[in-house]
Amino acid sequence: MEDHIRFNASERVLDLLDQRLLPTREERFLCHTVSDAIYAIQTMVVRGAPAIGVTAAYACALAASECRKEAGFAESFTQKLDLLVQSRPTAVNLAWAVERQRALWHAHPEATPDSLFAMLADNARIIQQADIASCKAIGQASLELVHEGDCILTHCNAGALATAGYGTALGVVRAAHEAGRNITVIADETRPLLQGARLTCWELHKDGIPVTLACDNSCACLMSKGKVQLVVVGADRIAANGDTANKIGTFGVAIMARHFNIPFYVAAPVSTIDRTIADGSLIPIEERSPEEVTRPLGQQAAPDGVGAFNFAFDVTPADLIAGIITDQGLLRPPYTKAIAALDFSR
Repeated sequence: MEDHIRFNASERVLDLLDQRLLPTREERFLCHTVSDAIYAIQTMVVRGAPAIGVTAAYACALAASECRKEAGFAESFTQKLDLLVQSRPTAVNLAWAVERQRALWHAHPEATPDSLFAMLADNARIIQQADIASCKAIGQASLELVHEGDCILTHCNAGALATAGYGTALGVVRAAHEAGRNITVIADETRPLLQGARLTCWELHKDGIPVTLACDNSCACLMSKGKVQLVVVGADRIAANGDTANKIGTFGVAIMARHFNIPFYVAAPVSTIDRTIADGSLIPIEERSPEEVTRPLGQQAAPDGVGAFNFAFDVTPADLIAGIITDQGLLRPPYTKAIAALDFSR
């Protein structure tokens, strides 16, 4: 699945599969402006760190197009890029992609707005294709970890929909399935927006990979019954010491995996690692509307007037992570040393 993010350069339109409507409706959301793209990112039309990064890269091209007739092009273009970076705080791929596009602009100060648009669109396409290749490399790097008949538990959606295609955590699943390992998957439902139920199950069922849905709070029970052989999750940001921010609830899954002696792995491209952050305590954690909890998917679940905590992510300490599976291979502790040895110039 590689067509959920499309870009029509001739029409100057970013075309996204609207993930809010899955699994019952497959409709597209069209972005003509940077504001449209920001709305899509903030409302989870598109979500998942790598997919947000690809979307932001294309949105930079939309920004050049929007500003092309303005007298103060540089000032206006810079402002739009800055607003784009601020649209969601936790996923590092968003800022990473925008800064790559900004660097391309600075490297070609002679470019006209139209030629800059073309350059940025082409570079976004390169970023998109590179992400697919990265996900497939993650899958190959994970094959030593997955054995015949294993059941993999995953939390949230770190599949094709969360990336440019193939997936990070689900890239591990797909690679094992393609290698004939006869694996199965348990997908946590992932409250409050049910990305596991709506998106992970949709992807895997569509691909013919056996998947069973589980309530978030059944994780310990399933592990205690021997139904889980390993846990693989994605990441929205990884600190320099290996602490990892991922969808809320991941930390709890990691604690339970440690208790039951089940290996817990994080799958993410190197672009998700933020070396400027020493540890997870410095990762900004997004807080979303309480209504996502009190009225999940638009259905009232709590009395009027009751508030709710709605942290979108939590941070899993590095000492609970058995390995970080990247597009440059499998990292083992100590992660500070392993991360410092990576090639971040690619």
